[in-house]
Amino acid sequence: MILSPVTSPLWPSLLAVLAYGVAAILPERKTPIDEAPRHVLRPAPNVTVWVALTLAWLAHAAAILGSSIGRVGEQLVANFGFALALSVTAWLVLGIYALESRRQGIPAHLRRSLALLAALSVVLCWVFPGRAHPDLSAPWAPLHWILGVASYGLMGVAILHAALLQHAEQSMRAPKPSRLKAPPKLRFPPQDTLPGTPLLRLESLTFRFVAAGFALLTLTLLLGMGTARPWQWDHKAVFSILAWLVFAILLIGRHRFGWRGRMAVRWLYAGTGLLLLAYVGSRFVLEVVLKRGTLPGV
Repeated sequence: MILSPVTSPLWPSLLAVLAYGVAAILPERKTPIDEAPRHVLRPAPNVTVWVALTLAWLAHAAAILGSSIGRVGEQLVANFGFALALSVTAWLVLGIYALESRRQGIPAHLRRSLALLAALSVVLCWVFPGRAHPDLSAPWAPLHWILGVASYGLMGVAILHAALLQHAEQSMRAPKPSRLKAPPKLRFPPQDTLPGTPLLRLESLTFRFVAAGFALLTLTLLLGMGTARPWQWDHKAVFSILAWLVFAILLIGRHRFGWRGRMAVRWLYAGTGLLLLAYVGSRFVLEVVLKRGTLPGV
């Protein structure tokens, strides 16, 4: 049984978008590094930025809760949709990364990108609220959905670290300015792509998040296969299994053959793209293109 979208309060979404916008436009304070040349600056934590991000993150959580749970008469129902999946993923990515880099600060360009993407996900969730599902196919269906979205979030964090790693490597390989030329303009050193984090540790964190996301994706697939009656080879199932295979090959290649750099990042991007097509892509086609709310499982 598929009912109309669950109506949730608007104020958490508005507060989240406003706070994310403030966090995106605030400038980063910079302070010279004592042991570095005078023209090299490093981002310093900005209390106002962190207050705005924290407020936005909490309001975002309230918006997600209001969008995913509601009532139809006296019945408590769950709500699912592609925009809600993207919103939860953005919320998880921002929360995990903020916790990891709290003491070191977030580079301004990365903070702006994360805040704007999170704000966009909140807007999408309000515009496309999904559909209420009062009758789930199995009692384990909510856990199946939660594990799937959590795997999205962990893979999103892995993608974030991979992008930082690529940027740091490219910055290190860039030709250094000649001493005969005028001093370069104020800039950030390559190692400050993720301040205070060596490249090897950044690479290790990337694959730890991939391994954690792969484990949750495995549990999601096993739970889906065990509870679905009958099992259907639809687009969601096919793309999910293809993504699982790509991540499995990536982890095996990393462990057995020492894959790293561009090779590993390409496999990570391919697997994440397939994972996005699995649920978000399928739900988008059903909800927006075909104007339908039904999908096997969730």
